[in-house]
Amino acid sequence: MTAMRDAEPVGFACQSFAALSLDPPLVLFCPGRTSRTWPHIEAYGYFCVNVLAHAQQDVSATFGKAGADKFSCVPWAPAPSGAPILAGVLTWLDCAVEDVHEAGDHFVVIGRVTTLGDQRDERPLLFHRGAYTVTEPAEPTPGILDNLITWSRHDDWI
Repeated sequence: MTAMRDAEPVGFACQSFAALSLDPPLVLFCPGRTSRTWPHIEAYGYFCVNVLAHAQQDVSATFGKAGADKFSCVPWAPAPSGAPILAGVLTWLDCAVEDVHEAGDHFVVIGRVTTLGDQRDERPLLFHRGAYTVTEPAEPTPGILDNLITWSRHDDWI
């Protein structure tokens, strides 16, 4: 997540992010109560979700560290809200803070998507069980699904 604070960019690597609604377009993320960046994002009122590409592990690691000069490692441009869009991301979502809920040791932040960036067709950066990982395209399994879809006796399987 990125935003601005006093004309300076701020951001952090978010581990809990999800799509919430298509109509209206809403997303959610869950910053920790101890986050030093979240209060600046909340005060700004807008944030940009930057979906990192697999090759951006270094960006993720930098944005995951407290106190690091996060924006020295990657060029950025402003989204319509002014929040930073990081160079090389797969896509980005410019959002307005819609609502904030307390939830244990975190907040649940609901954002309204105001602008959706173009998408690049590359692997996303995934972090699972303490390590970066990738998804591999599923190998097609010809036959079974094709047979079900094209089965001429539709009443046999419905």
